[in-house]
Amino acid sequence: MKLLVVEDEPRIAAFLAKGLRARGYEVQWASTGQQALQLGIEPGLSLIILDLRLPDLDGLEVLASLRARGATVPVLILSARGRVADRIRGLDLGADDYLAKPFAFEELLARVRARLRPGTGPPAAVLRAGSIWLNVLTREATSGGQTVTLSAQEFALLRALVTHPGQTLSRQDLLSMAWNTDFDPQTNLVDVYIRYLRRKLGEPVIETVRGAGYRLRIQPC
Repeated sequence: MKLLVVEDEPRIAAFLAKGLRARGYEVQWASTGQQALQLGIEPGLSLIILDLRLPDLDGLEVLASLRARGATVPVLILSARGRVADRIRGLDLGADDYLAKPFAFEELLARVRARLRPGTGPPAAVLRAGSIWLNVLTREATSGGQTVTLSAQEFALLRALVTHPGQTLSRQDLLSMAWNTDFDPQTNLVDVYIRYLRRKLGEPVIETVRGAGYRLRIQPC
């Protein structure tokens, strides 16, 4: 599998490339945002590891541009900017995972494996729970027949709820399913995005189960 490491610091890039190649991955290196934009749309690319501090473009600009060009390759942000606000912005722009520096290389490998792990079969293109419909290919959502505009992370969180209609999911469950990681269990990231969804779908759609988590109420079609 071919990975693209976008990192302007040669020492870190060499460390990543050496470690990943030792695990059998083919690795390309881009040291600038412009190089990342060129290499990030090449066919056969399996995953991008993206630093945000680049000499010519901010890494988030690179991410947004790749997504705007239709690139669907998974992107794992690896950055010293590890505040919750930074993570939220990166995930909203289309990143699939976010790991803050300093990091443990084995954790990075685990996240890479998780993103490259094949599914047991092709997912259904359209998911439905009551009056909510999600197209997982186009990332379009409708509720009660009305189109709802969602960010990438809002869509991921709603998808987790839609695939478990009526089931109570804990915050840790939702972190794992929608963010594919376990952030600090004290984070309010899930609560923030639940509020975002409620504003767009209506308060009654997502029910708070006190002390347990959240569940999607099944609304009639």
